[in-house]
Amino acid sequence: MRPYAGYLYAHFKRESADGEQIHFALSDGDDPLHFTDLNGGRPVLTSTLGERGVRDPHIVRSPDGERCFMVATDLRVFERTDWDEMQRRGSRSIMVWESTDLVDWGEGRLVEVAPAAAGNTWAPEAVWDPEQDAYLVHWSSSLYEDAAHESESYNRIMCATTRDFRAFSEPRVWVDRGWNTIDATVIEHEGRYYRFLKDERARGGPAPRGKSVFSETAASLTAPHWEPLAEGIGLGPIKQGEGPLVYRSNTEDKWYLWIDEFTPERRYVPFETTDLAGGHWTPCADFRLPPDPCHGVVLPVTAEEHARLKAAWT
Repeated sequence: MRPYAGYLYAHFKRESADGEQIHFALSDGDDPLHFTDLNGGRPVLTSTLGERGVRDPHIVRSPDGERCFMVATDLRVFERTDWDEMQRRGSRSIMVWESTDLVDWGEGRLVEVAPAAAGNTWAPEAVWDPEQDAYLVHWSSSLYEDAAHESESYNRIMCATTRDFRAFSEPRVWVDRGWNTIDATVIEHEGRYYRFLKDERARGGPAPRGKSVFSETAASLTAPHWEPLAEGIGLGPIKQGEGPLVYRSNTEDKWYLWIDEFTPERRYVPFETTDLAGGHWTPCADFRLPPDPCHGVVLPVTAEEHARLKAAWT
């Protein structure tokens, strides 16, 4: 295991002229809950491709640890209001960057991953799957039966595999609940995978915990059945939740789950647990996140990487 000594938070900010681009924040040393924006709160990467906006960045390390890949949603919401149109006729591509030092990410590229039936490609993430000897890349898409995308549909989680983030397998449905499901994220621990997702249904009736995060577990990323763990995670301390991100402490057996409350007053709220399999999460009492923290990823980094990031963008 690499000797990690800090954390990088890659994210976007609320809809604004330069908010929907890649922003970095760095932990105060090895503190997992106190972060400061790099580059004075300005983007560190911008997209000039596709919709010219990027949201929901996620970073995965290669199995040898020598390279990192970043994927993000190709979407710009600023000055737009029609969410239905964005789901019917949005981008079928994701933005991809890669780096060997977390500072130089080269030229980003737009890669089409969703099928023609998809109306959107939201919140892509990647996880290395040793069983398939490939990265499993997953995202949310609404799939339409007609070419014009006029029929009714709902978001489900799609996936594809890749070894180089250039060529991808044919996409397939990974999670289909029969209702809107978005924002999947996965973490592995002791041979089991823990998956967190958002129930996107309006709360009430058949969805008493709609607009909140639920979790499940399986021994394989390709398992046909995942065991339910928890529903409505965080409700009470927060009104609603989406965009879960999860990471492990560098120094102890503790995990952190951030949930985006997506209200005008508050965005990410962190929770913690010492029992990942238990499904019970407690609000963190002491934390400092950068201003306007939106959907992203917290990546453990080495002391060398932490110093390099700080030197590059302070």
